[in-house]
Amino acid sequence: MTIAAVTAPSATSTKPADPLSSLSSNLNNFLNLLMTQLKNQDPTTPTDTSQFTTQLVQFASVEQQINIDNGVQSLIQLTQSNAVLQASSLVGKTVTATSTQISLQNGSGSIQFATPAAEPVTVTVKDASGATVAQTSLTSVAGPNSWTWNGADSSGAKRPDGAYTVSVMGGTAGTTPAAIPVTLTGAVTGVSVANHTQQVMVGALMLPISAIQSVSN
Repeated sequence: MTIAAVTAPSATSTKPADPLSSLSSNLNNFLNLLMTQLKNQDPTTPTDTSQFTTQLVQFASVEQQINIDNGVQSLIQLTQSNAVLQASSLVGKTVTATSTQISLQNGSGSIQFATPAAEPVTVTVKDASGATVAQTSLTSVAGPNSWTWNGADSSGAKRPDGAYTVSVMGGTAGTTPAAIPVTLTGAVTGVSVANHTQQVMVGALMLPISAIQSVSN
């Protein structure tokens, strides 16, 4: 099994302008204007500096707020990095997680579902384009059920490893078929953070860590 690298949050290639540098530049310009005005003021009618004082206080307040925001962002990044390192212990473990997809790993993928009684069910696997690649009908047992896909499509050809959409429809005779919730089982191959959410990679499938229901060796 190939284990993917553990990835932590990284900065984007295009960095936004540093607000603290921008503020510092504006403050320097403001101070230069202030000194120029004070040097050239009429001694008999000195300039009222109360407005300047007010603006200096405002600059200081904004600078403090920017420093606080930068500190919070640094703390968030550090927390996310630590979370990724802790979650890296999942790599190589087998997890069961809620999902609407099945992860085909090394030519095999497994799901679980439960029915209140024995009933006919239909399992359908679709590819990324929405085309049905495999479909099978079986009779469930009351309680937990499991189903393993060997990666073969309806023609018997083997599909490549990856993430596929899976659905299970069931219902007793004489009722309208209804969707049955499924969970998948697969080996964790990596962990990362995406959109501030901790993710685990089960083959080509990315799942939020909150979707994991159980972990085993």
